[in-house]
This record gives sequence, C-alpha cells and structure tokens, in this order.
Amino acid sequence: MPTAEREPIDPAHVRKIPSHFAWADHRLRDVIGTLTLEETALLFFLHLAADKNGCSYWGDAALAKKLRLREGVVVCARAGLIARGFVAYRYPMYQLLPLPETTR
Repeated sequence: MPTAEREPIDPAHVRKIPSHFAWADHRLRDVIGTLTLEETALLFFLHLAADKNGCSYWGDAALAKKLRLREGVVVCARAGLIARGFVAYRYPMYQLLPLPETTR
C-alpha cells in the first residue's frame, strides 16, 4: 500500500521525528533474516549510535553491557557484520557501510 494511503491507527499519538533522529535503511528488512540475533542487535545499536557519517565509538565492554551480551559475543557479531559488508571497524571506531543496490 502506498505511504500516502496509510492512516495511523491512533492519530492522537503519531510519533514525531526528534532532532536526534537515527535512521536505518529499510532494505535491511530483506537481509535481517540472514543475521544472527546478536548481529542484528549490534547492527541496530550501531544505527542508533551513529553520527551523520555512520560512525560511532563504542568499546566491546560498553556494547556488551548495553546489549546484555558477553564481550566475546560482541566480537563475533562484529566479525559477522564485517564479513557481510554491513560495517567497517578500526579500533575504536565503527562505520556503517551503505547497503549494495541489490541486497537479496
């Protein structure tokens, strides 16, 4: 259904985009099923934490605490996201990478 035709279920409570808005490419819907839950959690958190260039500085211990994961699990999730081309990493910085035109 085109966006223009969608009406909110509760018009009195339509969300507003705050000045500290974070965005994620909607095409992630096409690939999210290929990620582990840990990779998904890390990727989503990085989208929320990123600046306008897709960069953020989060250490493994801080990410593990925020995501309620062990540090080793964060490291494995990061390796998976790097291997799939979702992020670049050079200690201590993450960079979200653009999705390829075809994500399927």
